[in-house]
Amino acid sequence: MTHQFDVVVEKDSEGYFVATVPALPGCHTQAKSLDELMSRIREAIELCLEVQGSPAEALDFIGVQRVTVGA
Repeated sequence: MTHQFDVVVEKDSEGYFVATVPALPGCHTQAKSLDELMSRIREAIELCLEVQGSPAEALDFIGVQRVTVGA
């Protein structure tokens, strides 16, 4: 059985790429290159599914918005 997940990719202040999977809380990883990041996030997803099982409800990805607040 195959699953498809949306992955959010960001870059931190030290130059590492960081990937998170919104549908799987706690599922994230980081790497110096995008190729390595994709390999690692696939592994992380497989491990999360092994431990947590399939997510309860699949959500449709709409997009990402940047919001600025004064705090």
